[in-house]
Parts: sequence; structure tokens; C-alpha cells
Amino acid sequence: IINLRRVVSAFRSVSGDEGVSVGSAVREQHGRDESVHRCQPPDVVVFPRSVEEVSALAKICHHHQLPMIPFGTGTGLEGGVGALKGGVCFSLRKMDQVLDLHLEDFDVTVEPGVTRKGLNSYLRDTGLWFPVDPGADASLCGMAATSASGTNAVRYGTMRVNVLNLEVVLADGTVLHTAGKGRRPRKTSAGYNLTNLFVGSEGTLGIITKATLRLFGIPESMVSAVCSFPSVQSAVDSTVQILQAGVPIARIEFLDDVMINACNRFNNLSYAVTPTLFLEFHGSSKGMEEQVSITEEITRDNGGSDFAWAEDEETRGRLWKARHDAWYAALALRPGCKAYSTDVCVPISRLPQIIVETKEDLIRNNITGPIAGHVGDGNFHCLIVLDPSDPDEVQRVHSFTERLARRALAMDGTCTGEHGIGLGKRALLREEVGPLAIEVMQGLKATLDPKNLMNPGKVL
Repeated sequence: IINLRRVVSAFRSVSGDEGVSVGSAVREQHGRDESVHRCQPPDVVVFPRSVEEVSALAKICHHHQLPMIPFGTGTGLEGGVGALKGGVCFSLRKMDQVLDLHLEDFDVTVEPGVTRKGLNSYLRDTGLWFPVDPGADASLCGMAATSASGTNAVRYGTMRVNVLNLEVVLADGTVLHTAGKGRRPRKTSAGYNLTNLFVGSEGTLGIITKATLRLFGIPESMVSAVCSFPSVQSAVDSTVQILQAGVPIARIEFLDDVMINACNRFNNLSYAVTPTLFLEFHGSSKGMEEQVSITEEITRDNGGSDFAWAEDEETRGRLWKARHDAWYAALALRPGCKAYSTDVCVPISRLPQIIVETKEDLIRNNITGPIAGHVGDGNFHCLIVLDPSDPDEVQRVHSFTERLARRALAMDGTCTGEHGIGLGKRALLREEVGPLAIEVMQGLKATLDPKNLMNPGKVL
């Protein structure tokens, strides 16, 4: 690397001694996320405390042509933080302020060190919350960078619709406000949508240093329910019919028999080991009665069991903890193994077919892959548990994930609903959008980052 010592001393003059690390443990920690991709540590990790520091550090990197990799909490699932070409990791956890909360306007601006749970605990007594919930306590700017979503997206939308403005440091250190400095209207038709160009850009176009987010009123009441079904088809048919009936359901999660079994074992639960829906309703007590009775009728017509209800916060918390622990529950099926989460999304009418075909594929190829999904959006995951030291199994899993992605593409879907492209899905992205769209993306990348310094080797 270009005279590392000189660059490090330039970094230290910006961020102080404690704001720069070349220690191997710190570098290792910042070279990997929760995915199966191997650790690729950066040469240096910097811990800026403000946008001015990020900008000054980026200018130094730009001058020396050093790659820059933004790092939030490291909970990504597609290898997006690996330093493929070495360079500098910008660890943003010291920038952890909640700024400009406007209660009456339902919006807030956060720095990149603020996590989803951190924001909601900050909002605790305001009557507002931020509902986008990928399970992990991810950083909100990281969630914007990967266009994350999660269990509540069917009702409240993904990050894409909930980000109103971004402050971004570009490759040359200049600071861009994607919707204009300080702007936060609920809607706009002013010019190109730069905000959404950066939502989902995975650090390849710039470093997000602030995000202005839409907030929501906490509903008067929330109730959750669990319902078991005789088949995958009947569970997913219920989902489609609930949405067709216009029920504003907040969460509707599908777990297959293998996943329910894993959750039962991991959390000492006793749900029937069959395809299952976890549902949640938000609203006023009166509106809720109607939502619930329509939904109960639909599930019953599809052979669903009686609802097991959870109304008080503690019981609801336990139920959703079981769903959010799915990753760890899957891992516990085979101690000492690694988990790999696939992430496809199809038009909702194609869900029964793709889940049935995927289950057959898993069984045929002897792969442990419990299925859990945000079925209200047509999005599901196989949480594959594999032994990384068994080359035959690794190969079987690799072939399976390619088949699954292509199956989704053949049904007019996407190879990734919410995890991003990162390292592993670049070829699939090309198949999904076609060579011309890739060329347009490359042109945008070249305009904003002509030296290819921002998270090189990812997405494109």
C-alpha cells in the first residue's frame, strides 16, 4: 500500500490517535459481516466523529487513490464490507447522534451510528416509532445503503419509501444533500431522485453520513397470532387472500415445518410442526376486530388451525423473538456449522409454486434449509446451514442458491429482496436487469466515483 505510514499520520491529524487503527484484531473485525464470505480486512480502520472528518479523510483517500469501505454494524448478509483491494474502512459508530426530531412532522435525522433499536428507544415516550425491522439491530444508514426491510414492510414499506433525504460524502470528499440541504417534505417531484439512487447503493457511490427518515404513530393496539396449516400452499393462499381483502396487516411471516421445529427447539416452544403463519395486526381496537375476523375466516377456509393469540406486550415479544431468532435457531440445528441466508422475492401469486419447488430441491439435494419469509411482499429466505469444511456440501449449496435465484428470475422476481448484491450476486444482477441497465449503472458509478474507490468490487 502507498506509503502507509504517511497516510496514517495524515488520518491521525484529522481524527486523532484513537480515531485511527492499524491493529490486526480491529482490521479483522471490520473485514467481515454476518455472511459466509471470508474475512478480507482493510489496511486501516478510521473512526470519524463528524461529517467534516469523513470529508477530510475521504479527500486524503482520494488523493492517494485508496479504496474506501463504509462500515455500520457489520450485520449485512452479502459480504458488502470486505476490503477486496485493501484500503480504508470508515467505521461510523462514533457518529451516533439523533438530530432534528420533528414530532409534528413525523420525521427525524440520524447519524450512521444510530441503530434501529437505538432510535426506537430514543422515541419511546413520543408516541412515534420507526417500523422498518430487518431483525438485526442494524444501523439505519446501513439499512438505507442496502435498502433493507424486514417483517413490517408489508404495512410500512421498505427503506426506499421511508428515507426522505441523505447527506452523503462522495469519493472526492465533497458533501452532497440528495434532496437539498435540510429539506424534508413528505413528497417531491423535483428533479432526479438522487435519494433513492443512494438507497441500495451499498457504499459504492458514497458514504452516507446522515439520513432523514419518516416516522409513524404507534398504533393504539397491536395483537399477534399464530396459525398452522396443512400445507405450504394453504398458508400462502391465505396470505394472498388476506391482502386481496384489503386487510392492512402489519406483519405476515411464513415459517415452514423445518423452521418451526428449529424455533421450537431453540426457544422451548410447542407450536405444531407444520407450515405456519405468524401474523400481527395494528390499529384501533374497533378496526382491529374487523381485521381479525376477516383474517380468521380466510385462514379457516384454507384449513388453518385456530389462532393462538398474543395480546400483551410480553407474549407478543416472545412470539416475535422466536421469529427473529430464526437465524440462530437454524444454526442450532447443526452446531459448529455456518448459516447462509438466501433472499429471493417474486410476485405474490407465484409464492406457493416457488416455495414448493424450493422445498423439493432442498430435500432432493440433502440440504438443511429451513424457510422463513416476509410472505406479504413475496419475499422469503432459506436459512441454509452448512459445514464450510465439506467441499461437496459447499458445492451443493452453491448450485442450489443459483437455481433458487434463477427460479425467482424465471417468475419475474428478483435475486435479492432485501439483502443486497454485495459480492456474491453480481452475475445474477446482470441476468436480472440486463446488460444495458448494468451499463447505465456503470455510467452513474463512473460519474460519481471515476477512480473506483468507493467499496470497489461490490454490486457491479
